[in-house]
Formats: sequence, C-alpha cells, structure tokens
Amino acid sequence: MASVRAASCLLSKRILSKTKAVPAAAVQGSRNFHFSIYGKKKSAKVSDDISTQYPVVDHEFDAVVVGAGGAGLRAAFGLSEAGFNTACITKLFPTRSHTVAAQGGINAALGNMEDDDWRWHFYDTVKGSDWLGDQDAIHYMTEQAPAAVVELENFGMPFSRTEDGKIYQRAFGGQSLKYGKGGQAHRCCCVADRTGHSLLHTLYGRSLRYDTSYFVEYFALDLLMENGECKGVIALCMEDGSIHRFRSQNTVIATGGYGRAYFSCTSAHTSTGDGNAMVTRAGLPCQDLEFVQFHPTGIYGAGCLITEGCRGEGGILINSEGERFMERYAPNAKDLASRDVVSRSMTIEIREGRGVGPEKDHVYLQLHHLPPQQLATRLPGISETAMIFAGVDVTKEPIPVLPTVHYNMGGIPTNYKGQVITHTDGADKVVPGLYACGEAACASVHGANRLGANSLLDLVVFGRACALTIAEEHKPGEKLSPLQPSAGEESVANLDKLRFANGNLRTSEIRLNMQKTMQAHAAVFRTGPVLKEGCDKMDAVYQTLDDLKTFDRGIVWNTDLVETLELQNLMLNAVQTIHSAEQRKESRGAHAREDFKDRVDEYDYSKPLQGQEKKPFDQHWRKHTLSYVDPKTGKVTLEYRPVIDHSLDEQDCAHVPPAIRSY
Repeated sequence: MASVRAASCLLSKRILSKTKAVPAAAVQGSRNFHFSIYGKKKSAKVSDDISTQYPVVDHEFDAVVVGAGGAGLRAAFGLSEAGFNTACITKLFPTRSHTVAAQGGINAALGNMEDDDWRWHFYDTVKGSDWLGDQDAIHYMTEQAPAAVVELENFGMPFSRTEDGKIYQRAFGGQSLKYGKGGQAHRCCCVADRTGHSLLHTLYGRSLRYDTSYFVEYFALDLLMENGECKGVIALCMEDGSIHRFRSQNTVIATGGYGRAYFSCTSAHTSTGDGNAMVTRAGLPCQDLEFVQFHPTGIYGAGCLITEGCRGEGGILINSEGERFMERYAPNAKDLASRDVVSRSMTIEIREGRGVGPEKDHVYLQLHHLPPQQLATRLPGISETAMIFAGVDVTKEPIPVLPTVHYNMGGIPTNYKGQVITHTDGADKVVPGLYACGEAACASVHGANRLGANSLLDLVVFGRACALTIAEEHKPGEKLSPLQPSAGEESVANLDKLRFANGNLRTSEIRLNMQKTMQAHAAVFRTGPVLKEGCDKMDAVYQTLDDLKTFDRGIVWNTDLVETLELQNLMLNAVQTIHSAEQRKESRGAHAREDFKDRVDEYDYSKPLQGQEKKPFDQHWRKHTLSYVDPKTGKVTLEYRPVIDHSLDEQDCAHVPPAIRSY
C-alpha cells in the first residue's frame, strides 16, 4: 500500500496544481434540481432578444458542465469543491447516464494481486493504442490511476475484495507485467460485474455534498462562440420548451460517445454524440473518429454487452468445432488479447465457416467450466443478462456472441489538461473557455484502440483534470465578458424549423438508413470500394435531412423534436467517421483495411531502423485525423496533426518507441 499512498500524494502535487477544498459544511445548501424555467439562481432573467415565440432565460455561472455521466459529475463537483458557481446540464437524470452500463472495471497499478508498476500500465496503454496515443496524456492517466481508485474508495465505492480485504483486481485484455515480458497482469479493480453502476452512483452521491446547480432534462443545443472563444451553452428545457442561455467563463463537454450511429451497438439510445456535433457546428475539428471499437462479446441478436471480465475470470471463446481459436491468433494473451485483435479473430472464424448457429454467423463464449460460486460472486449481472437476452443458463451452456460497436476512441481533441485544442500552422492552440473529458473527448489516451477498463479511468482522471485546470487558470466570481444579444439565434431557428418540418421522411426512417449504411460500410473489416460506396451513401442520407417530417408540433416534452435534434448530431458524427476511414490507407488498431493490411509508420519498425530514411508527414499514417464538416452541405474536410511521442517526464518514465504489435 505504500506505493498507493505515494501515488495518492500526487493528487496534491505536480502536473496540475493543487486547489483549496471548500469544507462540505460551507457548501451544504439545499439539493437543487431544476425542472422549472427560472432554475434556482436569482440571477436568471427572461429575455426576448432572439425569439418572441420561445421564452429565453439567461443564466450566469463560473462554469458549465454539459453531461452528468462519470466524467461530467467528476468535473462538476471538482469545480464546486474549488468554490466555482457551477451548473451541470444533462438530458437525463444523472444516474441514467450510460456510465451506468460499464461492467468490467477500472484499471490501476495498485499491485494487490502481484507486484505492479504504473509504468507497465503506461506501456500496455501505448501498445494498445497502436502507437497513435499521445504519450504525455497516457503518462498522466496511468500515473494518476492508483490515487484515483483510492479516492473513489474513499468516496465509498464498494469494490470487490480479496480474502485479506484489499481491492480485488481481475485480469483484463492487453494488460501485462514488466513491459509485456512478465505475463498477464491483474490490474482491473471491479465491483463484481457492475462497476460502472457503482461508480456513477458513488460520484452522484458525492456530488450532492456540493452546491452544484443541476439542470436535469435540459438538452444542450449549441455552444455560444464569439471570436473563437466559448462563452457558454444554449439549451432546451424539455419539460416546458423554454430556451436557456448559460453564460460562463468555462464550458466542459462530457456528453459521451455516438454508438447509436450504428445499427447494432452496446450503447444506450441516448449515446448520440451531442458534444461532438456542437463542436463541429462551432467550426472546430473532431479527432480520430474513424477509430470505432467493436467489443468482441455483444449478445448475438440483442447487442447487449457481455463484459471482458468473463474472459478475465477464465471464460473462453469457442468455434463450431469446440476449439479455443484465440490460441491461434494470440498465442500468449489468448482470449485476453486487445479488443480489436479478438474482434477480428472472431470475424475471420465466422468468415471461414467455423461460426455456430443455423446461420453460422456468431461464436460461443463458454463459462460453464468455471465454478458456479465464482460466477455468482464475480459475474452476477452477466448471468442475469445472458438468461434474459439469450435464454442461456451460463452454468450449463455457452453464450452466443458477436463483435458489436461499443466505444469511440475519437472525439473532441484535447491536451492532457482537458483543454480543447485546434491545430493551426503546425502548432496546437487552446480554444479559450472550452474543455472536454470522457468518451466525448480525445486526449488521446486510447489512440487507435482502447484497452478494456481504461475508460472508467479516463472519466475520473480527466473529469478531475478539467476542474483542476479551470481552478488553476481562473478564480470564482470572475466578471463575464459581454455576450451579443443575438447569441444562439441560429439554434432557435433550427429548432423551430425542425418542430414544423413537413417533408416526406420520418426521423426514424432517416436514422435507420444511416445506421444500416454505417453497419454495412464501416464495420470490423473495411475495404476501399466498400468505404467509398459508404461515403457516397452517407452523403446522400445526409441530404435527406432536408426532407424531414416531424409529427408533434407541441413544445412540452416533445420527444419527436428531441430525437430529430439527436439525429442531426448523429449524422455529423457518422459522415466524419466514414470519410476519415476512407481516407486512412492503412490498418491500425480498430481500423482494419483489407486492401491496406499493414500499419504505415514514419519508419518500417519490422526492420532495423539503421539506414532507413524517415518518411515525410504526408506519406505515413502515424498521425491524428482532424475532421471538419459544413453542417449545411455535409461536406467533410480532413486535416492531420502529429502524435505526441514524449511523456511528461522522460527521466521518470521514458516514452515507448513504436514497435510491431503482437499479443
């Protein structure tokens, strides 16, 4: 535990500066949830500057967080704790956020099962990212991990325990000891197989200590941008249809991923990439959207997630011949290879005719060789899910599984402090007033492929980093710069247009066309002609947004309108994803091209580097994609920025040079 204590000290030392905590008693206040148009703060004013039909309420805050999942809650109460007057805008009640669905766990080199070192975790994350991850951000995340988990435990998160009372850690994919040479690591701290549920409720409970203003069931429409600076957010109160402008010095986006751009995914129906789309409409880029993770084990037919923890506890994947086929593809890690490797291996087995079922179109995950007691204590949720969605008793029969869209490695580009960045004239530039964290952001700690159980870590580390950065650079109560009276006019005009849209296609029809196109043309394996056809189809589907028909003309709790706004958001994410994938002529991490099977780096790392000439930037693909969209036409423009290859402190933790990736 000494190493954990040392790591805990980091929370108040180095990297991002220390902030003075406000005692809980001083901020007790009432627990405020606003479902009303005026909210709690006396400063809210009603204006008709931008619309006479829709009442517009103006609020002023030091900081606004959009989203109340793991990252949003951690950022919001971190800001409140530092004394900032903070609003948290969320389209769902906080505990309904998709963080609740995470199962496997949260990685941290605590060393409870064997000796461990955060530098080994750093190495595994860089290797997992296929050397597309930014190593300064990976350094920050993995070094902070042990302290972040201890902090969660102090907040009351009920981790599973070992016999001697320490936090139990299970094996998870892509995790090794001694820089890949020491075998499988047990690094994943869990709460049985309901870790996300436990994390979200713990963070939510903790957040109630602070005087954060929650605006629940408010749908964020757009960022309020002026001269390249973010001045806040405009949102729709779903309950009464009023429009709210939140003016703020600091805006944090924590809106999650956009899994629902695909037909089959493990994401909630609310995972519609709202934050990415808001940033896109503000003329800022998204980064690396072509990298979409397919989780190897979604339930066949239902798409529900079956955690990697099953394989961490000893479960195995088998084909129609009863063979444990992963031994052929990843002789060392076997079923616990990286997710992209396992998904591709399963897809190859099915293609080569070794799938199971009448259509031979899936494989089996076998757990019934494990003791029933172990299944009951470590995987209770999975046993229940398998029975409900597949009709399978895991103690007696295997679960039918198939790779399913699960996570977006790409998102809003940020640095390791959570500040949103753009890349101009060969240098990264910070966008003033704008931050992002969680799945919506791309720091990029996951690069081309995320390791299992690094996502919950990403949430708490970078949610906290956003709060620390804001506290370092601003003071509570700073005077807000003036906002143009007409700010947000376009958002209200768009809302009105959609509310009265009278074309020929329902929202659900256009959404299905988009999802089917993405599922067929940007899947586990991708090829040039299929991607090109997908780009053309997606461009055509994008144009059909002009022919929308909505049915509910009301304004109170208009789900038809909200789903249509979400469709607009999904569409912006989808076109960027497929165009970025079509352009990337290589295979790296989750992006597997059958016509370009190799990774294209600045050197050929399969051979000695001596005597090799470095390829120019425009001839290799070890670089981040930056994508922009013109929302009116749907035209995608692509640019590129280099990967950050140095850690935060080369003495303490040397960077990992690229190598051939095998498990």
